[in-house]
Amino acid sequence: MTANTKRYIRESALEARVAAIVEPVAQSLGYDLVRVRISNDNGCTLQIMCEDENGHFAITDCEKLHHDLNPVLDIEDPIDREYHLEISSPGVDRPLVRARDFQAWVGHEAKVELGEMIEGRKRFRGDIVGADDDTFSIRLPDAPVGTDPVHVLPLALLAEAKLLMTDKLLDEARKRQAENPDYDEADEDVETIIEETDGGDADERTQEN
Repeated sequence: MTANTKRYIRESALEARVAAIVEPVAQSLGYDLVRVRISNDNGCTLQIMCEDENGHFAITDCEKLHHDLNPVLDIEDPIDREYHLEISSPGVDRPLVRARDFQAWVGHEAKVELGEMIEGRKRFRGDIVGADDDTFSIRLPDAPVGTDPVHVLPLALLAEAKLLMTDKLLDEARKRQAENPDYDEADEDVETIIEETDGGDADERTQEN
C-alpha cells in the first residue's frame, strides 16, 4: 500500500482556504478530508467530503465533524456571505484525490482530468491499473491499435478524478456494505448533514438514502 497521503485536486483559492481550516479539525477526529467544493447551489453551498481510514463516513461521523467544525467555521468566517453547509461522505462514484484511492479501486472505471497536457490530452477515461507514491495508471479502451493502452500519469498533475457509476462498482459497494454493516453507501446517494449558516436560524439536518 502506498504511503503517500497528500491530496491532489484542483481547488479555487477560497476552497483551499476552507480546506486548510477543515483538515486539522477532521484529522483530530480521525477523518481524512476528501474534497471541499463551493458552489452557487441554493445561493451558496459549502460541501465538505470526508472519510475514515477505511473509506467510510456514516451519518454519525457527519454529526461528529459538524459538531466540532461548525464553531471553527464561525470563528474563521472564510465565506463572506450566507451559505449552506453540507458535510457528507464521498459516495459510491467518489472523487479520487490520493494515491491510495487509485490503489483501492484498481479494476474500476474512472474519469480523469489533468492540469496540463500529456501526450496531447488532458482527459482520460478507463480502468484504473494501479498507483504508487508519485503516479497512477489507467487503461484506455479506445487506444489506437499498436499503442500501449496503459497510461502512467503523474499525481502532481491531477486536477479532477472520480469513479464512474457502473454495475461493477455498485456490486462492489454492496459487497463492502455486507462486510461492514456501518458502511452505508450501497447506492449512489451520500450521508449528508445540511445546515444553513451565517444569517439563517435554520439548523436542518437530513439523511439522504
